[in-house]
Amino acid sequence: MYLLTAVRFLTILPVGRRYFSGQELARSQVFFPLVGLLLGLVLAGADAGLGLIWPTALTSAFLIVVLLVLTGAMHLEGFLDTCDGLGGRDREQRLQIMRDRHVGAFAVAGGIGLMLLKWAAVFGLPRMARLPVLVLFPALSRWSMVLALAAFPYAREEGLGLAFHRYTTWPRAGIAAGITIVASVLLAGIGGGLLFVIVSLVAWLVGMGISRLLGGLTGDTYGAINEVSEVVALAAGVALAPAGLIATLPQLLGAR
Repeated sequence: MYLLTAVRFLTILPVGRRYFSGQELARSQVFFPLVGLLLGLVLAGADAGLGLIWPTALTSAFLIVVLLVLTGAMHLEGFLDTCDGLGGRDREQRLQIMRDRHVGAFAVAGGIGLMLLKWAAVFGLPRMARLPVLVLFPALSRWSMVLALAAFPYAREEGLGLAFHRYTTWPRAGIAAGITIVASVLLAGIGGGLLFVIVSLVAWLVGMGISRLLGGLTGDTYGAINEVSEVVALAAGVALAPAGLIATLPQLLGAR
């Protein structure tokens, strides 16, 4: 049941119930990385099919659009609001700006930069690493949200994120971490383990920085951490692949 809750919350797929309690949402965090793997499989399938008729540049752009559609652009919206909010003078103004539905200059600049980096990273993935990294990076980014929920306080006294945070426990986060680590190693070998460490470290640093400015995190900042983690995972995959570090476990065993 909680897996369906995670799928319904993180994607536009109409599975399970539409409304959930805070405790149900918190328990579904365990399955966030699995939802990421599901999204990654869809992207890898689309990449394989479209790569037969389109050049890599166009296919890469299409994959980014597919991910936005499947997630309802929920995390991107949080990233844009966070970009605007962090430009405020103090904690109260930052939190108020993040509630404003209008998009400011910081959000526009941040969104353009994010999309360019994401497209360039997907386009730059070497062929040998393209499949494992495309499947893995959405799982790593969704793990980063679970880490942020467990590691940092919530900045507001109300909101959906508060319900998540209130019932978040380290044991649940540990299960999500275990799922992500196993998937990372199976899909990308040593490089997958390195990707997990890199994404986790960056997510923690970004969460710590935002938490200092806001006195904690919010629902928008969880989305921002997800978006930053996606870029980091893709960029790190591009960097690690030429060294031969991105290889599936069967490939590693076969090489021996």
